[in-house]
Amino acid sequence: MSFEATIGLEIHVQLGTETKAFSASKVKYGAPPNSLTDPTVLGLPGALPSYNQGAFERALKLGLACGCHIREVSRFARKHYFYPDSPKGYQITQDKEPLCEGGNIEFLFEGKVHKVPLTRIHLEEDAGKSSHVKGAGSRVDLNRAGVPLCEIVTEPAILSSKEAAETMRAIRRLVRTIGISEGDLEKGHIRCDANVSIRPKGQKELGTRTEMKNINSFRFVEQAIDSEILRQSELLSQGGVVEQQTRNWDPDKGISTVMRSKEDAEDYRYFPDPDLPPLIVSKEMKEKTGASLPMLPVPRYLKYVDEYGLTEETAQFFVDENDVGQFFDSTAKHLASSEAKTAANWIQRDLMAQLKENEMEITESKISEKDLSDLVKLISKGDISNKIAKKVFLAMWSEGKSPKTVVEEQGLAQVSDEASIEKWVDEVIAANAKQVSEYRSGKTGLLGYFVGQVMKKSKGQANPGLVNKTLVAKLG
Repeated sequence: MSFEATIGLEIHVQLGTETKAFSASKVKYGAPPNSLTDPTVLGLPGALPSYNQGAFERALKLGLACGCHIREVSRFARKHYFYPDSPKGYQITQDKEPLCEGGNIEFLFEGKVHKVPLTRIHLEEDAGKSSHVKGAGSRVDLNRAGVPLCEIVTEPAILSSKEAAETMRAIRRLVRTIGISEGDLEKGHIRCDANVSIRPKGQKELGTRTEMKNINSFRFVEQAIDSEILRQSELLSQGGVVEQQTRNWDPDKGISTVMRSKEDAEDYRYFPDPDLPPLIVSKEMKEKTGASLPMLPVPRYLKYVDEYGLTEETAQFFVDENDVGQFFDSTAKHLASSEAKTAANWIQRDLMAQLKENEMEITESKISEKDLSDLVKLISKGDISNKIAKKVFLAMWSEGKSPKTVVEEQGLAQVSDEASIEKWVDEVIAANAKQVSEYRSGKTGLLGYFVGQVMKKSKGQANPGLVNKTLVAKLG
């Protein structure tokens, strides 16, 4: 029997606030265990939550970027469950009245603009972290408890593990572009639960779903979903029944194991949180937040390709690495479209190499966007050659000077004086009688050799176009 998969994702995005969702405790990765707690996080008697305005604003921004319907009034609920990493005995989340409903995640998939529909985006707090050490018992670190999250819930409309991984990548790209999260998977800023079911091809009714928990990489999303599709397919093919379960993916072993039977909503005993007032979103707030959104990833990618002529790989790199893309955008403002493509090459190749060598972020670059654009203009106008530009670039990095200053101080301006170039050409021809004879006998590929010799003699400052033209005339 042939089966087809249906996948829905629940992606948790940590919002980039300095403090937690309902208290003043700091949010800091790598802090000593249990050092970032307070009475509210610990659920101590008398402690009252107060919602983080910054987290609310970030969630609103995400909802508008996804084209969601924004509720004017949304409410918080308590989701009850007992687990050591949740000291209150419940999680504050949004249940029946979430902030954002509908919308979609848009991205390029298999060469086309693709949209995955969303059910909702809601606000909630994170739990702590349990770790299980063989022979040493279990430990709980509550530093993460109370960290503000957005949970992005897709419709069960994803049809493959590859599409699921691309959806997760698109969400990371989006949250970084709009500046609501660092989106660092290694720090747990984005985590994914995948709901997977299969059904015989042609059947309308969805199969029984299982939930794969806490997947924290794009590669593991594909592996976990493919493994679960195979497990369910083999089970049904042998006459078995798929049970509704929550399963834990073990990336080291490449298998999943049962955590628990999957709960339904009634098992969590949701009820409105009596300590938190509803969130009110005014028309003015929505308009102001919507106006603050930058160009989103898909239109930004298309602009890079269509307007600037960047390769698909370079365009995707600038969209994925938002800070690098912003550096390029600022550089391109000073340039014509054709020059912007040259600037993109300098950023991706030379600037990124210097940053990597010096272990720096692009926000720490010693070369500004304006100075890089000025360097590209010098090349474009023929004031310096590409070879000399490399020397100028390194001097700009080490000395912190503008390209014009470097060229003037070091006398690096390109030579376009015909008399000077003719003199160098004559000297090269006189010194290479054998190659001249071979060239005139039909080995015209030697022209590049002669150009190189003239450029070497001029210390890279001769105008290459004029050198080429002069050589062809004299050798011919």
